[in-house]
Amino acid sequence: MPSSDRDAERAREQEHALNALLAERDGLLSVLDRVLALQGTARLIRDAAGADAGFVADLDGPSRAVIRWIAGNRTDSLQDLAVPIGQGIGGRVLAFGEPVRVSDYVTASSITHQFDGMVRREAMSAMLAVPVLTERDGRVDTVAVAYAALRGAGEFGDDAVGAVQAVARDAARALRLADRAEAGRTTAVAAERQRMQASLHDSVGAMLFSIGAQVRDLRTTLPDNPLLSTRLGRLESDVSAASLALRESLLALSESSPERALPIELAEHCRSFEARTGVPARLVQLGEVAPLDEERTALLIGAVREGLLNTEKHSGAATVVVSLGMVDGGVQVAVADDGAPESGAAEPGDGAGLGLRMLAERAARLGGRVSLVHDEDGGTTLRVLLPVHR
Repeated sequence: MPSSDRDAERAREQEHALNALLAERDGLLSVLDRVLALQGTARLIRDAAGADAGFVADLDGPSRAVIRWIAGNRTDSLQDLAVPIGQGIGGRVLAFGEPVRVSDYVTASSITHQFDGMVRREAMSAMLAVPVLTERDGRVDTVAVAYAALRGAGEFGDDAVGAVQAVARDAARALRLADRAEAGRTTAVAAERQRMQASLHDSVGAMLFSIGAQVRDLRTTLPDNPLLSTRLGRLESDVSAASLALRESLLALSESSPERALPIELAEHCRSFEARTGVPARLVQLGEVAPLDEERTALLIGAVREGLLNTEKHSGAATVVVSLGMVDGGVQVAVADDGAPESGAAEPGDGAGLGLRMLAERAARLGGRVSLVHDEDGGTTLRVLLPVHR
């Protein structure tokens, strides 16, 4: 096999191996994080409500939840039970986003009865279900359902409802942290793919280009040797095919969802700044960020580039932190350093550099704002806030 074919095959094998490992690790860590967030919730529900059993149904798609965690069960009849929206007590919670309680599940007229058989096998009577709620972009969504159940006579009062709601709020906070961790992992995975893409381009790509150029030179200098010219032609075709396969592999590695593009770009600028200046620079992502259009994404990337450039030129900073997050319904980036700005530095609209003035004008056209703040104890922070929509 020609060396060009081996190089291209090696590139494809590396890509497939990376994809498989990243998918396996990403999926496993995602499951583990959600388990860690909810595994103790069922027991907490049972204890908080003074119930005989507690269980949690995790959202599985837009219109159903699946009971994953149970404490105090006698059988496996409820384990992994899918509860569609509108069905039973949990489905009613999914539909309305409010607590629901019944004094006797199998005779209650306020719910449907698809699950009576499972409930009878557990000998459950009174039951309470409350939503686990999270807020995103001003909208409150149900992401799980917390249940408490009694065996024998009894019912759940207002105190029990409040106690289970408190447990649900704690579970919601744990889920938000798990989701943020997952977002950070996904960003890191995409950044690793981008680094691998650059490495393959610089090594294998450059090698194939060099081989192709040498083959073309040989064909030009040996025009009177038909046999050798034919063999060189086949080699040139092989190199061209290998280059095409490499380009396809690089394209696959570069694919990422729009909402990940911004943090990946910002992380790359931080790495470039640190490599160029020796000053530590890191990106801190403060939760998930709403997807932005191309113009807003480009402006925020340009803002960070401008902020890092000013830090490099003027501040003598020892460290730099770039942050990204949702603030006041918009997306904000901030570049903060601990250096000492030059005397006479000002706000973007008051005599600051041309780059900052242009940045402020572009942000204003999109309904955003730019601020440059010099701390009294040293350090400068550039902030740019853009609304998600206008």
